[in-house]
Amino acid sequence: MALVDRFMSVASPAAALRRAAELSNAGNHREAFPFFTRAAKAEIPEAEYRVARCYLEGTGVPPSRAEGARWLQRAARHGCVDAQSLLAALCVNGLINISARDPLPSAPADGLFAADAPTDPDFESALEWARLAAEAGSAEGQALLAYILTCGPQSLRDPELAHRWYQRSAAGGSPEGCLGYALSLAQRTTDEAGRREVAEQLRRAAAGEVPTAIYLLGVLTEQGVGVARDPTAAAQLYRRAAERGQRSAQVRWGLELMAGRLVEQDPVIGESWLRRAALAGDTQAAALVGDLYARSGPLPPNYAEAANWYRRAAEAGHTAAARALGSLYLTGAGVPEDTDEAARWLRVAAQSGDPAAQVDLANMNLQGAGGPEDPARIARWFEEAAASGDLVAAFNLGVCLVKGIGVDRDEEQAAQWLRRAAEGVPDAQYMYGRMLAEGRGVACNLVEARAWFARAAEAGIPDAQVALAEMIENGRGGPRNPSSALKLFEEAAEKGHSGAMFALGALLAAGRDLPMDRAAAQSCFRLAAERGHGQAQLMLGRYLAAGVTGDPDAVEARRWLERAIAQGITDAEPELAALPAAI
Repeated sequence: MALVDRFMSVASPAAALRRAAELSNAGNHREAFPFFTRAAKAEIPEAEYRVARCYLEGTGVPPSRAEGARWLQRAARHGCVDAQSLLAALCVNGLINISARDPLPSAPADGLFAADAPTDPDFESALEWARLAAEAGSAEGQALLAYILTCGPQSLRDPELAHRWYQRSAAGGSPEGCLGYALSLAQRTTDEAGRREVAEQLRRAAAGEVPTAIYLLGVLTEQGVGVARDPTAAAQLYRRAAERGQRSAQVRWGLELMAGRLVEQDPVIGESWLRRAALAGDTQAAALVGDLYARSGPLPPNYAEAANWYRRAAEAGHTAAARALGSLYLTGAGVPEDTDEAARWLRVAAQSGDPAAQVDLANMNLQGAGGPEDPARIARWFEEAAASGDLVAAFNLGVCLVKGIGVDRDEEQAAQWLRRAAEGVPDAQYMYGRMLAEGRGVACNLVEARAWFARAAEAGIPDAQVALAEMIENGRGGPRNPSSALKLFEEAAEKGHSGAMFALGALLAAGRDLPMDRAAAQSCFRLAAERGHGQAQLMLGRYLAAGVTGDPDAVEARRWLERAIAQGITDAEPELAALPAAI
């Protein structure tokens, strides 16, 4: 064999190429490379192409994209169709960025075998080489040319010409051409025959193991478009495409495993497929993994894990994930509670047009959290959400109109939105009842006010319980019922409502509807006073000054009367003046 090689080294370049091919086919790439080089230096296009492949793939020689590109361009210039097609593909993928009209580049000696970083796509060069390959009859070149005419820069696009090249490529048997032709045809077809042709082209591409074609054939098979509907077969197509790295298929296959509808349920394996797609850059998959850990389902909740995946998706621009991450920070689930961080992620989602995030962020601002926002924007978000039927947003829009937040004050408009929200929002029921009781924005109607207070009270709103109790106690808007009023006051007081505590104290002090019990009354006044109720502070000061339940205590009485005055309770001023001078 050594003798043969020595003979071939001095033989014709064509003979050297034949010997190189024999050695390469036998797996002896290192021995084949010198023969390929001898033939390539004689400008035999096939040899130049094979040398380029050796450098690009690192077979028989250390890899070098720069040298590979140089030899590939020489082969392409000398008419090698395979070289033209490959050169176009490398330019499209940003692995080579050269101009087809420049002199052949030479790699510096110290960088001959250096790893080259990817560059931006070179569509101009790709177009020229792909056109040459396509016109020479290369089905792969035709598919590449059609792709550039479809997805390249706007200035290069020509959908009609691309469609014709895809058709020629598909007819030539290129799996990629079949996929491209199917996608192009799908945009044009309007009848069942056209849909069947789309499915047939995808089937041909799938037979060539093109992952995207396998996935899309699964979609058509699941939906019964152009082919018989077969969800079970579709699931297996998803699996097949997923195993070949198609991210959308990995998501669909993962979801099938999670659901267990068409295949045996396996949440752990299903999660791993979703995770694989997420780690490959699929933002929807990352958000889905977050959902798996944030919600009750086949996997136990893990909010810290959910936060990590939501963050990955949110940082990549996934709006729903940004809102979900904001909600986790708002509640402190899986992450430290942090209103500023919550507002930051809600703002990202809100500014991307997520209505729920807009309402959440606006609610935070109404409550004085989340940092400054444009009040007009807040009101607009509420209005947009309210117009689409969001009752909470309708309530908050009513609040904005009552208070003049981001809009001019308009109690009539406020009443309309609050009335709409009152159909499902207890706070709106209470607020609308107040407007009816006071005749603000609507005509005064005590009967309706009492009815709305009753609905809100039944939902457990303490303010509504107190308002209803006062109406019932005084017989406003309906019959008087002291026992029902007392029960409502007690329920609200148990929830910490200072007004209810004061009311109970007043009832006990007066002996109205209850046995008089001034000691119990003073206890109620104290509870309310400690929660900042001005009138309760006045009454507690009076009781302490007079020693109603024991010895007078002018020092403590003074303290409570001063607090009442600070809240604007002017009746406390003469009470305070009547106390003995402080020593």
